[in-house]
Amino acid sequence: MFLEGKKLKIAVAGAGYVGLSNAILLAQHNEVVVKDIDPKKVELINKKISPIIDKDIEDYLKNKPLNLKATLDPEEAYKDAEFVIIATPTDYDPITNYFNTKSIEAVIKEVLQINPQATMVIKSTIPVGYTDEIKKKFGTDNIIFSPEFLREGKALYDNLYPSRIVVGEKSQRAKKFADLLLQGAKKKDVPVLFTGSTEAESIKLFANTYLAMRVAFFNELDTFAESHDLNSEEIIRGVCLDPRIGMHYNNPSFGYGGYCLPKDTKQLLANYMEKNIPHYLIKATVESNIARKYYIAEQILKKNPKIVGVYRLTMKSDSDNFREAAVIDIIEYLRAKDIEVIIYEPLIQEDKFMEFEVIKNLEQFKEKSDLIIANRYNSELDSIKYKVYTRDIFGEG
Repeated sequence: MFLEGKKLKIAVAGAGYVGLSNAILLAQHNEVVVKDIDPKKVELINKKISPIIDKDIEDYLKNKPLNLKATLDPEEAYKDAEFVIIATPTDYDPITNYFNTKSIEAVIKEVLQINPQATMVIKSTIPVGYTDEIKKKFGTDNIIFSPEFLREGKALYDNLYPSRIVVGEKSQRAKKFADLLLQGAKKKDVPVLFTGSTEAESIKLFANTYLAMRVAFFNELDTFAESHDLNSEEIIRGVCLDPRIGMHYNNPSFGYGGYCLPKDTKQLLANYMEKNIPHYLIKATVESNIARKYYIAEQILKKNPKIVGVYRLTMKSDSDNFREAAVIDIIEYLRAKDIEVIIYEPLIQEDKFMEFEVIKNLEQFKEKSDLIIANRYNSELDSIKYKVYTRDIFGEG
């Protein structure tokens, strides 16, 4: 290993799933300072409490000896750091057809003012070609892109047992960074790939678009089965017994959503369109997801409910993410049809969400709802299963 037992100071910008899981991974053997703009997150981390839902993050913060602290002060974080991991959020902007990367650039500016010798490693999702562009814009070569491949609710686990490590540079510092990730991982036989920065950016977007395409495929299979009154589970099991296909990522849903798949597919599609490259499959994946949500909403309307109860907004169990959840688009569609909607979501403290009533008591929610829709089924709905509409077959959370 390239590290020779030396402890490094590493800064991490952003305390979301990506930033905090990387910080904890690296803080097992190095000094890590997390910089965030949210005082509540900083306070919780310094009290060894996770600000996000992730069982392994919660366990490691509470029980493991980590050299980790959080701060609001960029000077405290970036000064003397050898590496600065940038894990700030990037959202797809439908107006510009491009990721909003302002948060990344704000961090780069601060690092260049405080510690221009630091190697900045972007972990946020970015457009293809962004790393080269941003290096030219800021006149620095100290920027590397290294994609993350993490699941919501299992971010630290996926860092401890990574499927692969990709670093978008072929250099000694790239090898050093890869060794830092390996040093903290429990799994040691991890494939490590060093590529160009644009190739690394492409790996991230194409990997997530493939996953989105797979979700869209099985959702369309399920749409066909339901429309023809066929047993969707039997068809899926029969298809997936082919070892080339496999029994994974095949559970029907209301549509793909979450932090990555919606924005990554749209960004990749924009990259194709920008250069007028043929993109039938990529475009079809995005459009299929839209069609799936429309189909689900129409199926709900056919049942003529007066009050639709939405059971959970999160995309999956062990997650606190509502962003780009497919059920939110369905709620919007129902609202446009003047259907009354109520929501059961324990993670929402307010009494309203999107102007809809949030009911805190599950039994009251069950009683008040004519029809309950659940993107992911839970056994606590068993008592009123007759009024639940879900396409969840395998109950994988």
